[in-house]
Amino acid sequence: MQLSAIYEQKLSEAKQEGFRHGFQKGIQTERRQVIENILQVRFGASDVELSVIIDTLLLLTPQEYIPLLLQLSREELLERFR
Repeated sequence: MQLSAIYEQKLSEAKQEGFRHGFQKGIQTERRQVIENILQVRFGASDVELSVIIDTLLLLTPQEYIPLLLQLSREELLERFR
């Protein structure tokens, strides 16, 4: 009986961890889409130079990266995040 309780606990923990990982992955994907959409609206079709800075922008919070994306020029963004 003890083994079953431990098994159930470990299974529950694994499921919760999987859920948290999936949830975080979903948030990251959504943030990437927001950044890509803002870049596309502001500067037209995304190019290689702009796509390179996306991973760096994702390290910031939305409160940090959204104003930058809306205020800085293409050249300023590339200079700041290369």
